Amino acid sequence: MSAVLATYAGYVVLSVALTLWVARTLFRNGALFLVEVFEGDEKLAAAVNHLLVVGFLLVNLGFVAYALQVDGSVPDARAAVEALSRKFGAVLLVVGAVHFTNLFVLQRMRRHARAVHRRPGPAFAPVVPPAPGYRPAPPR
Repeated sequence: MSAVLATYAGYVVLSVALTLWVARTLFRNGALFLVEVFEGDEKLAAAVNHLLVVGFLLVNLGFVAYALQVDGSVPDARAAVEALSRKFGAVLLVVGAVHFTNLFVLQRMRRHARAVHRRPGPAFAPVVPPAPGYRPAPPR
């Protein structure tokens, strides 16, 4: 097997494995978050979670396929490792960027859902237990 083919094989295997692992992690850990965003509607949350994972996979695997070509020649093992490192590093950056974009959008959805159902009152009302020995004043 030539160095170029070995680089391609390593790139595809590492990139697909990483993308699938992140998608699986997002699917499992995002489910509870989406249930809260969709106010307990588990069916809707599961559907949105599935759609988000499909979109995540399409974007990231599409990038992996698009970026497959190695620029220049790969004459030896060193050049192959360097090319693989550059390619896999780009995949890591894209996967991370898509992941944080998803988190940003979901957090905005969560904030919006909470704001819609928030009761009127002070913006911040901490719950502080009374001091020891405190007695409320009798009503007038």
